[in-house]
Amino acid sequence: MVNEEANGWFPHVSPDGKWVVYVAYAVGDVSPADHPANKHVELRLIPSTGGESQTIIKLFGGQGTINVNSWSPDNRTVAFVSYRLKP
Repeated sequence: MVNEEANGWFPHVSPDGKWVVYVAYAVGDVSPADHPANKHVELRLIPSTGGESQTIIKLFGGQGTINVNSWSPDNRTVAFVSYRLKP
């Protein structure tokens, strides 16, 4: 579905089945088999039929950012978690 330079995790399909949102980790930042917290990641959106993804937001998060399906019932918004570490 996705052919890009990123490690994608936690795909969630929109209620109407037209879109998929997922967390993308930078290649080299983590191994493809890992999905840790406390990383700079992106939330990306792609049509469920495949194609080009688009970055919705760049944030600090990772594991825990969108662990459960977080689409609104009208397919227009996605809830997510971003945070900062205490110094």
